[in-house]
Amino acid sequence: MRAKHTTGVGDSGQEGLTPRHLYVHAPFCARRCSYCDFAVQVAAEPPVAAWVDAVANELELVARAQGWDGSLRLVTLYLGGGTPSLLGTGAVARLLSRVAGHADAGDLEELTVEANPESFTPELARDWRASGVDRISLGVQTFHGPSLRWMGRLHEPGGAARAVGTARAAGFDNVGLDLIFGLPGRLGRDLHDDLDRILALEPEHVAVYGLSVETGTPLARWVAEGRESVPDAERYADEYLAVADRLAAEGYEHYEVSNFARPGRESRHNRAYWEGVPYLGLGNGAHSYLPPRRWWNHRGWQEYRTLVARGELPRAGHEELDTAGARLERYWLALRTREGLPARKLEDGGRALVSRWVEQGWAAPDTERLRLTPAGWLLLDRLAVELDATAAAPTTTAARGGAGGEAGAGADPGVVVGTEAAGGTGTA
Repeated sequence: MRAKHTTGVGDSGQEGLTPRHLYVHAPFCARRCSYCDFAVQVAAEPPVAAWVDAVANELELVARAQGWDGSLRLVTLYLGGGTPSLLGTGAVARLLSRVAGHADAGDLEELTVEANPESFTPELARDWRASGVDRISLGVQTFHGPSLRWMGRLHEPGGAARAVGTARAAGFDNVGLDLIFGLPGRLGRDLHDDLDRILALEPEHVAVYGLSVETGTPLARWVAEGRESVPDAERYADEYLAVADRLAAEGYEHYEVSNFARPGRESRHNRAYWEGVPYLGLGNGAHSYLPPRRWWNHRGWQEYRTLVARGELPRAGHEELDTAGARLERYWLALRTREGLPARKLEDGGRALVSRWVEQGWAAPDTERLRLTPAGWLLLDRLAVELDATAAAPTTTAARGGAGGEAGAGADPGVVVGTEAAGGTGTA
């Protein structure tokens, strides 16, 4: 399943802080992929000027509503989609210029932009580099031609290598690649061959995610009509573990359930979500979090654009976490990272539960921290709920546990893994 792109939960001391991490959503795609349920707008020629205006105006509305004085001093900025590389040259510089009045990007530690291989040109790469972009995330998914066509991807098997070469020629030394697993077996895709080709390109970062059947997508219709089938839970898990084992053997650090990086090349922006610090999302479908409140924007580009043009915040909903909700999400977020949770914070029932997890191979035998293994990450949602139950009622839940399936972040059975992009959606 895709990673949960909603929020993190901060400590109570974070309440009232202004965000230092900004996600901006560029919703435009040349074509919607067969499995995609992201907030995208199909457009052969994206309305770049209108998009920049809408995002800049939303930021002004949010700053006014929150009572922020001066500019937000940003640490990271992530431009995701959709397909940001469709925006063409000049778009990133224009965006940074327009938001400068409320978001100071002068001291950014990381500026990531997503791209698809077919629209990532040498001219665009040089333009992004000159605009301050220092990290590229490429939506590769697979090198298998029939699978690319089945998904609706527009690049050919050789497109990924060309795109990586383009990035290197422009001076980028931090390139991430997305890889999908769990494709229908009838396609004949060889996952191990894809891993060989990923590794041959020597990316600094690899994000993996499993195919999921999302309501309203062509894939969901095909499955409902009996025209397509997806792997069962056993094959899904086997493929995830095979990817994890191979990348770890090649020196990549498995630092989060779906993300692998060379030492020191983890996504700083995405860490903001997992660590529960405040962040702001702009654009249709984007999510924001200011403890204890989170909110999310309308998904449709036209509705979003209309609301912002009328001077209205484009929020579709919001929620505030109570103490119990905050604790559960804190567990869920911490357990999805390699750092895990400090063992000293566990109740007696929690320590007994973790001992059983270690016996099952779901947690590492570490007396200082509770850290899940890749096998445990396959059960992330279930384990987080079980651990939370020991904190809520340790006398009655300590005897729980045992093996079995679990529901992923989207409440569908399967692996809780997702695209490397966050904040709202991601290039896929």
